[in-house]
Amino acid sequence: MSLTLDHLVIHVKDLAAAVAQYTALGFTVQDGGTHADGNTHNALIGFADGSYLELIAFLKPAASHRWGRHQQSGYQGFVDFALLPHEVGQVVQRAQSQGLNYQGPIEGGRLRPDGERLVWQLGIPPTPDLPFLCGDVTPRALRVREGEVRVHANGVQGVAALTLVVRDLAASLARYQALLGAAAPLLGPTVLSGLGIEQAVLALGPQRLVLLAPVGDADTAPARSLQHLLDTRGEGVLGASLRTPTGSTTTPTHALPLAATHGAPFDLTSA
Repeated sequence: MSLTLDHLVIHVKDLAAAVAQYTALGFTVQDGGTHADGNTHNALIGFADGSYLELIAFLKPAASHRWGRHQQSGYQGFVDFALLPHEVGQVVQRAQSQGLNYQGPIEGGRLRPDGERLVWQLGIPPTPDLPFLCGDVTPRALRVREGEVRVHANGVQGVAALTLVVRDLAASLARYQALLGAAAPLLGPTVLSGLGIEQAVLALGPQRLVLLAPVGDADTAPARSLQHLLDTRGEGVLGASLRTPTGSTTTPTHALPLAATHGAPFDLTSA
């Protein structure tokens, strides 16, 4: 039962400001609309590979919301990511049979600015190191628009890799293998020499999913940085690599400025 990357969620305080800054970075940004619960509104950046970025902001205080703690803390940046199932209920049942207590299907939706009402189903993971599921009831092309809106002045064509920070690499790797049905990781787990970090890499369709965790009480700058993130924000998305055509950038990889991405670490790679 294949699962592919659906979208990455980026919490921002001011949606209009985020739209302006991502547009200035060369992205084509679409108005999203208001979610069915009335708590949030969003804008989307769709890619040729079918995945997209969701810029989301709160319209009112919502402490009980899945990402409400980020609104309360003032944190901006990556807060989650979603996989696209063929049918949410089937994936939830399969996950539960593998010991992963996903909850769902749970109905969600959004009203687009043009009046089109979208409906989808969610599967909510048992632990924060895992993605949620987002499966369409109305046609996906209504939620993730096609055509020229997927063309970007900066040349980005899709997501090449997604990096997560987790507390226990072995436990997270086992959960991902249960969810994705992977017999073994593409790489690792292995300790990155001298960094105090261990890593495993999994295939997620055309993307790579990189899991990172600090090693025990390793006293290195990279390990301390990951531990600080775990202590302050928790497990989840650390950063993403966006794919551009070969030769479209001056260097094989370069980072986008964090101030412009509202705290979400991105690099553009043509490798």
